[in-house]
Amino acid sequence: MVDPGTASAYPQHWEADVVLRDGGTAHLRPIRPADAAALQAFHMGQSENSIYLRFFSYKAKLTDAELRRFTEVDYSSRVALVITIADEIIGVGRYDRLTDPAEAEVAFNISDRHQGRGIGSILLEHLAAAARECGIRRFTAEVLPENRKMLAVFAEAGYALDRRFDDGVVSVEFEIDPTEKSRAVMEAREHRAEARSVQGLLAPRSVAVIGASRRWGSIGQQLLSHVVEGGFEGRVCAVNQEALELGGMLTYPSVREIPDPVDLAIVAVPYDDVAGVVAECAAAGVKGVVVASSGFAEDGERGLARQRELVRHARAHGMRMVGPSSLGIANTDPDVRLNASMAPSMPRQGSLGLFSQSSAIGIALYAAADRRHLGFSSLLSAGNRADVSGNDLMQYWEDDVATSAVALYLESFGNPRKFSRIARRLARSKPVIVAKSDILGVRLPPGHAVRTSQAPAEALDAMLRQAGVIRVSTLEELVDVAQIVSGPLPRGSRVAIMSNALSLARVVADGAEGQGLTVTETMPDLDLSGPSAALPALRTRLIDLIDSGVADAVVVALVPTAGVRPEAIAEVLADCSAQRSAPLVAAFTGILVHPERAEGMVPDRGSEAFALPPVPAFTSAGAAIAALAAVARYGDWLAREASEPFEAEYDDDAADALIGAALAGVTGAELKRLGATRSAELLAHYGIPVLPSRPVATADDAVAAARDLGWPVALKSTSASLRHRLDLGTVRLDIRDEASLRAAVEVMEQSLKGYGELAAGPAGLPRLEVQRMAPLGQACVVRAIEDPLLGPVISFGLAGDAVALLDDWAHRVPPLTVQDVADLVRTPRAAEKLFGYEGLPPLDVDALEDLVGRVSLLKDRHPEVSVLELKPIVVSEKGLTVLQADIWLGNAAHRTDSARRAMSEQ
Repeated sequence: MVDPGTASAYPQHWEADVVLRDGGTAHLRPIRPADAAALQAFHMGQSENSIYLRFFSYKAKLTDAELRRFTEVDYSSRVALVITIADEIIGVGRYDRLTDPAEAEVAFNISDRHQGRGIGSILLEHLAAAARECGIRRFTAEVLPENRKMLAVFAEAGYALDRRFDDGVVSVEFEIDPTEKSRAVMEAREHRAEARSVQGLLAPRSVAVIGASRRWGSIGQQLLSHVVEGGFEGRVCAVNQEALELGGMLTYPSVREIPDPVDLAIVAVPYDDVAGVVAECAAAGVKGVVVASSGFAEDGERGLARQRELVRHARAHGMRMVGPSSLGIANTDPDVRLNASMAPSMPRQGSLGLFSQSSAIGIALYAAADRRHLGFSSLLSAGNRADVSGNDLMQYWEDDVATSAVALYLESFGNPRKFSRIARRLARSKPVIVAKSDILGVRLPPGHAVRTSQAPAEALDAMLRQAGVIRVSTLEELVDVAQIVSGPLPRGSRVAIMSNALSLARVVADGAEGQGLTVTETMPDLDLSGPSAALPALRTRLIDLIDSGVADAVVVALVPTAGVRPEAIAEVLADCSAQRSAPLVAAFTGILVHPERAEGMVPDRGSEAFALPPVPAFTSAGAAIAALAAVARYGDWLAREASEPFEAEYDDDAADALIGAALAGVTGAELKRLGATRSAELLAHYGIPVLPSRPVATADDAVAAARDLGWPVALKSTSASLRHRLDLGTVRLDIRDEASLRAAVEVMEQSLKGYGELAAGPAGLPRLEVQRMAPLGQACVVRAIEDPLLGPVISFGLAGDAVALLDDWAHRVPPLTVQDVADLVRTPRAAEKLFGYEGLPPLDVDALEDLVGRVSLLKDRHPEVSVLELKPIVVSEKGLTVLQADIWLGNAAHRTDSARRAMSEQ
């Protein structure tokens, strides 16, 4: 938090690219003195009515004094933010701190030409975030009653408003701390804007292919022919400086020469020409560009700098950009029919949305899906993902009625916290499949902002599971799962197995149980020797099995038979699945089906599955079971996802004041240890008591402390390395009288001499401390960190060898639901000890869950808390005791996915 009495340096981290309500983009930043001329031009371009509504009187021109006052601010008590497109100011929002340092007056002025684009709402979000950082907690505003648009901005922001009408003016006052409603409003607006932004790319009314060529096989030639031959319903233009005619259509030397507006430009020009072409597109008002040209992130620092400049220029001029190195985009909607990609023909229409970061992987995914007759609603190859990301596509697919499931191949996460939030919401209605190699970890591709994760590697996987994502490791697994989610989904993990071979049925059952499925029925006696009787019998048995309700899915595993052709069996399965809306999976083990014999059932030997649109069909029973188990786990997540957010009472204002005071003077990446007393005070504001302890230098001090704290007591080293080591003699427990305590102090002082510097306590503190004994129980650890990539991460484990040697941790990313908290404390392998292990009584898990939930609230609301560790927490049969808390504070300015809308830094 900024000291209100001190002017701050220009806050670079307040700058952001933003998506406007209609899907266009703009740049938001703090105002500068050099903006005086631009601000004057903005003011003089406004109507008399807009000027009157802002200033309560008409002034044709701002005076020099007014320009200085409006542009020269201290970025603390006086702040102004501007939104620009192509360096033209289109909106201004400002606040001025009032006599009460926690209160500020706000005012807004939006360009007449850009009203209705949500600019006021975006400015309010960013002003509120800046104000909170500067210690302001409340906004006030005076608005003329006829200024209905501004009143609507305040009313619809999600804050609790206090409105008064006095002397012809409406006075508005509201607290600016994020609320559940304000966050929901922000996310809903962000969702609509980003979805519309992608819709503009996938459903343009006109397309220009820049770099279109007559040279057969060139990228420009292929892209133009694919757009035309795909049957695009809009207008297509070719841009080529040298050719007057291509494919029977008139060409233009530049996109600026095209007489009608261009919604989407496909750029396939040499590397050195891309920047100029993108600039021309911006000048021509193009809404989106797909850059197929490569060589940017792959060209070292020079290429990275040019890629960043491309993105900056595109966003600043209102354009979205796909690529560079993109294979293109496609939309199979019959009303659009856009194949602006390297796919040789229009992709098969279907309900799967596909996003790929890698061009090569995108080709492989498209080919694998095509071989299995999987159809797409839309697909996008992001290439270097310099701008448009998987997050953008998920926003679009959530509303797209043509998409029933989505699949993403990711090499990195630009904003994992936002990904988790969007994926979790999307997964409630549509399965989300993510392929991300473990080898790639959380690295960022070339050209992206460098942020090194400090969280354990398992935290990313935990985040994906928590969000309901179906995580797969290979492309084959991705397509396997996509086959199953394209049909009815299982409601649970119960599975029935039908087969024409006893041994195969047993193998499939063993595999299913090994994948966590519950085998409720096994029928190994299918007779497929004669088609006339076998197929009706198979149909009857399947319908009876589905109607019995004993299973959530059925696996039909078959070995070759001379009686019935596989395609005939598959037709029966498809018909039964359609009649009963039941998930059926076929495993034709050892059966080779040739394309010329069975159209639509083509083996995909790379992944051992073959295509049958209505029913998932595999040539490997193992692959079928693995894919079905992954989908069943998703079904389990859906059943649990109804849980409410974890809530508890806390004093946020007091916590903010304590953190702000502690961080006074802390700058940059510097961390500050809070200390035992203030750590306990901060935790108390969130209802987390810490058992008091007292550092002691002598035996007399120890005795005095024990009398104050109460007998019996524990004597410990204050060294972080030794304070928990009962085995090393640096902890003495259950000391009940003065004589025993004095003896323990003498013995421990001697023990500590053998550990040298390791025995030194925190700076300025003695080497020993006394603490009242806690009730007996199981020692646990809760840790929370602010990770540069994931944001807040909460970790839980059982203290001792479980976490120290076996790394037996569980991780979650706040905000947490009640079910998230319950899952977190049950995930470690050693957690069984909490529930009555080996005849011992169960411990107070409810109290533990309450503690973990409160820590998650504290960490989510206070990114300034860089590290928080409660160790140990002793969980007893009734209640628990926190014995020690260690908290470090730092700069929270760069948390991703904060309470303001901003496009990810790439």
